[in-house]
Amino acid sequence: MGYQLELRHFSYFLAVAEELHFRKAADRLFISQPGLSRQIKQMEEIIGAKLFIRDKRNVSLTLAGNYLKNELDYVLNHIDFTIKQTRLIDLGSQGEVRIGFLGSAMQTVIPELLVKSNKKFPKIQFSLEEMSNYDQVEAIEKDQLDLGFVRLHSVPKGMKIKTVFKDTFSLVLPKNHELTTKTFKTIKQVSEENFILFSSNYSSLYYDKIISICEDKGFTPKVSHKSVHAQTIYKLVESGLGVAIVPTSLQYGFDLGVKFLEIPKISQKAILSVIWKENNRNPALQQIESLLDI
Repeated sequence: MGYQLELRHFSYFLAVAEELHFRKAADRLFISQPGLSRQIKQMEEIIGAKLFIRDKRNVSLTLAGNYLKNELDYVLNHIDFTIKQTRLIDLGSQGEVRIGFLGSAMQTVIPELLVKSNKKFPKIQFSLEEMSNYDQVEAIEKDQLDLGFVRLHSVPKGMKIKTVFKDTFSLVLPKNHELTTKTFKTIKQVSEENFILFSSNYSSLYYDKIISICEDKGFTPKVSHKSVHAQTIYKLVESGLGVAIVPTSLQYGFDLGVKFLEIPKISQKAILSVIWKENNRNPALQQIESLLDI
């Protein structure tokens, strides 16, 4: 057969793999549905593998198709980033480092990293995006991020993890709450209050630590609300809907009617770690590795 794989085949395949619907994929690509079906059939013949399972109602990926999709996500994203880095270097930059982070990392760790980098490597640029633990791990695996700042015990094979900051925990209360720095002795004093916590989907490790702080003092917290944003949690506390427990450093940068009391006599620490892929080839990341001692 004289056909060869071309970039358009990959674009067509990914559209169908993401939509799992030939008409919707064809509309997205601005081509006819029969034409798209022919291109996919041609691609399967060239590769020698069935990529989709099709019937009159459903389209799904085969195991081979799912593997191809995951690899193409990585390869095509890496190509896009490589082209972007090439443009930046041509303009005199030393490239870009893409960083994902949990909100608390922006209080101390990331600003310090950016200040140090600006002094030592002023031609390196950064892009920053607040993301959950899971999304950061997935983005690093797909080569969409270079660094992630997370709260995790472990990472998948091929990735590295290093603790960069240990923080205490603080209780968040409405400003008019009766407890004060002098009268606050144990978290059990708020055992009858409703608790507003970060969602376990955002960081299961962090959520479990909050629960353990309470359980170690003999009670299970009554969780009334969950959120992935500190601003939302503080607003709910300010409104009198409950109390919260957060890393102590997360108290800065907000102007709401709440107060923070550091929780005494607990063993738990809020551990912030940096994660990265072992074989990351971004030269800009290699430049700043020394600033993180990784």
